[in-house]
Amino acid sequence: MVTQVAEINSGDINVTQKHLCFVGNMLGRNAGYITTQGEILADLFTTEGYKITCVSSKINRAARLAEIVKTLVKGCRAFDIVLLDTYSGLSFVIADITSFLCKCLNLRLVMVLHGGNLPEFVQKHPRWARRVLNRAAVLVAPSEFLAKRFETLGYRIPIIPNIIDLDSYPFRERSRISPNLIWMRSFHEIYNPEMAVRVLANLRATHPDATLIMAGTDKGLEDGTRLLVDELGLKGSVRFAGFLDLDKKLKEFAGADIYINTTRIDNMPVSVVEARALGLPVVATDVGGLPYLIEHGTNGFLVPDEDVDAMAACIQMLLDSPELTRKISRNGRTLAERSAWTSVRPMWEKLIGEVIQNKTPKNAKVRGFSDKFSTEKIRN
Repeated sequence: MVTQVAEINSGDINVTQKHLCFVGNMLGRNAGYITTQGEILADLFTTEGYKITCVSSKINRAARLAEIVKTLVKGCRAFDIVLLDTYSGLSFVIADITSFLCKCLNLRLVMVLHGGNLPEFVQKHPRWARRVLNRAAVLVAPSEFLAKRFETLGYRIPIIPNIIDLDSYPFRERSRISPNLIWMRSFHEIYNPEMAVRVLANLRATHPDATLIMAGTDKGLEDGTRLLVDELGLKGSVRFAGFLDLDKKLKEFAGADIYINTTRIDNMPVSVVEARALGLPVVATDVGGLPYLIEHGTNGFLVPDEDVDAMAACIQMLLDSPELTRKISRNGRTLAERSAWTSVRPMWEKLIGEVIQNKTPKNAKVRGFSDKFSTEKIRN
């Protein structure tokens, strides 16, 4: 990691003396909610000596928006940069209002793009989306998937990976493993929890001792998933662990050997990075940004969306081949290390320094800033 900001940024600006305002759904400040990347980044910059404002942790959407507006208006003279987590759907309304305020208040704005649905949302609402996105000094993506999708829309975007606290994820190499599966996402249709249950049912035809832990908050499908478990005769083989904080997550992952990701839509899921950091081989659906995160047979496995048989077959390969499992476990950890703060911090400081010095192009369309941030896949 670069230790002096002057080595990262040209000129005499010391960015650690600057005031950064992080805006988004900071709901992880509340018990039972997932900590967002905006919160993680804000907390890490705080430990580095930056002045930080982080808004908003209000659960009610209207109250959250009101607090964001109040914070920007009140602190506009103090903030050097606003960093806005930008999602599709109703959350894009917050991005619209926040970006408009930043324009009116002459605040430098960095939009951090999130969510596998965002490119489709931009295509569906092109005039609205471009009006909002063009207010930013720079757009940033956490994955090559989002960056490439936005390139087709006329934007060239630097890639800065999502962050995990790597020291909090002790690596345990897997080689000879048991059919103990773990699935951790919200019980929502885009995460397809029913597929995980069907994969277990398939696997138990040859491995009657196979088990599955399902962890996450209910977004409408948990009851249906429990019903499917009963219908398939898996009641004693599936355990619903609920929402996992870090301590519970480490405990549950330590007892598992394979992480399965069954999503229909995805970007750069932090849960997959966490599993790899802990040494679990990952078998995932080949959707969204996952092909940019996983190289099939080298650091994980990819299967077609909804293909239960293919996912079970990949799990069988891991069970049959300790050497293959060891290779994937090690390579997964190596990929996860690219999301460590020591790796990501210089990228953020470089970007912040250039935005402060107004060296980024003003027009968001076809920006050529910082191509060197592109991630690379591990080849073995």
